[in-house]
Amino acid sequence: AMSASLVGSEMCIRDSTYLSDLASDLVLSTKEKESITTSINTLETRLISYFGNDIKEKFKFGSYTRGTILPRKVDNDSDIDYMIVFDNSNNYKPQTFLDRLKRFAEAKYSTSEIYQSSPTIVLELNNIKFELVPAYKNWNTYYIPNGNGGWMETNPNNFNSKLTEANNNNSYKIKPLVRLIKHWNVNVNYHDLTSYKIEERIAYNMTYSYYSCASYIDYAKRAFDELKKITYESSILNRINRAIERIDKALEYENDGMPYSALSEIKKVFPEV
Repeated sequence: AMSASLVGSEMCIRDSTYLSDLASDLVLSTKEKESITTSINTLETRLISYFGNDIKEKFKFGSYTRGTILPRKVDNDSDIDYMIVFDNSNNYKPQTFLDRLKRFAEAKYSTSEIYQSSPTIVLELNNIKFELVPAYKNWNTYYIPNGNGGWMETNPNNFNSKLTEANNNNSYKIKPLVRLIKHWNVNVNYHDLTSYKIEERIAYNMTYSYYSCASYIDYAKRAFDELKKITYESSILNRINRAIERIDKALEYENDGMPYSALSEIKKVFPEV
């Protein structure tokens, strides 16, 4: 990305390919996708053989289905959300199904790391981590564990269309932007801002409000401003402000005819992978 970014003496941070190249580097490789597909197919086969008709539906959801999941080389906590919809005509509490999923995982994946991370069962394979989420469906509504022993409503893939809409309305820059911001989040080494909160804020609040943005730099500044609205944690706000300051510094260097210094500041926010 470095050579592409610095072609010609008139390299401009706003037009730089560094961030678009980086966003492209933050997608799963073909090999990773194939490996994950194999793991999902194996999981589905084993779920059917173990549970039979007790399972009404099963499907993946979350960032993997939206194309915003980060590769493991960037984020070791990358995982695939997988929903298993059970028959719950007996009105069981979530723990009943969590226990069942744990027994399933122990029976079918004895050598893997398996643990409950309320309210899911985590199945950690060599190539990927699965979050197995028990659910049941009543009419057209899905219910998943709320983390406090009860159930809560969800519409697991409803958010996907919202993110796609925001992406389509903004020159297809929103999904790459989400990956860049998540990459920043991992690199500052804290998880107070969860991946989902980042995606939700960027998609819901910025579907139409990017009218003045043209480049990834503009979009990133706007996204950081939005993220400040979802937290009161001073440590997080400080990190967000630091990112904004570095972007402003990069633009300042650029105006002063110092493209290498400008790119160096950008890399402090969004490091190379």
